[in-house]
Amino acid sequence: MATAPSILVIDDEQGILETLRILLKNEGFDITTAQGGKAGLEQLKGSAPDIVLTDLKMPGVTGIEILSAVRGQDPETPVILMTAQASLQTAIQAVNEGAFYYIQKPFSNDDMVAICRRAAEHRRLRAENKQLKQEIRRRERSGQVKPLGKSRLFSEVMRLAEQVAPTESTVLIQGESGTGKEVIARYLHELSARAEGLFLSLNCGALPESLLESELFGHVKGSFTGAVRDKQGLFAAARGGTFFLDEIGEMSPATQVKLLRVLQEREAIPVGGTEAIPVDVRVVAATNRNLEDDIKRAATCGSSRTHWSEPSP
Repeated sequence: MATAPSILVIDDEQGILETLRILLKNEGFDITTAQGGKAGLEQLKGSAPDIVLTDLKMPGVTGIEILSAVRGQDPETPVILMTAQASLQTAIQAVNEGAFYYIQKPFSNDDMVAICRRAAEHRRLRAENKQLKQEIRRRERSGQVKPLGKSRLFSEVMRLAEQVAPTESTVLIQGESGTGKEVIARYLHELSARAEGLFLSLNCGALPESLLESELFGHVKGSFTGAVRDKQGLFAAARGGTFFLDEIGEMSPATQVKLLRVLQEREAIPVGGTEAIPVDVRVVAATNRNLEDDIKRAATCGSSRTHWSEPSP
């Protein structure tokens, strides 16, 4: 990805396009605009932006159609959807179609910039992880599963990973963005007794709280608008395998409590449900934040926001 992440902004309102062009350009992004969905599709034919930021409700070609076109061109490109007519049903559809984020108009400049930066970081990390995964697969084919590194710290991380992999302990991986936390999680999975099971992953910071809970725990039909059928959560889908929760520090306190129940009781209750579903999955979580410092800072400031950390085995 280029030094300045490129964003294609699509909206049928020229005023919105100009506002976003100025805002995001001043934040260091390379901006291209297209007025309307049809113009957006034409722009996509001759370019490969790092991020696509599009309105949802547009005459002719909608944001969902833009999302589908981007996914067909490059599934790794984050697509951010904007709408002034937000509803949980359309948010669920957007996420199910593969949207990176869903933001309601009017939005604050700070929120928009933060989301675009997160999308740029996501794109960069996906590219790095893709290369790392290709290297892992190459080594697997040659009988070398272990990721290679020369530093003393890397060797220590590998030693710890190999030590904890055969256990059923929940693992928290802390490190800066781009340091290969998902690669370590996959390595833990490959060395564990669950290696034949699924390895599922979810970025906790990429979804609104209501959608995150639905993805994690599932939901029952009729539990909210748009829940037209029962949905299995990822904890149930990963049965017998490993579930990697990236950016765990972005999870809300309410969802943290529900996650703690899963870890302690080994069962999950779907959104809107009353019956617990058994959970048989190993959880590996990761964060680029210092959770202990966050907790101390929140306690000092009297903040109501807290962060989950691994319970003692």
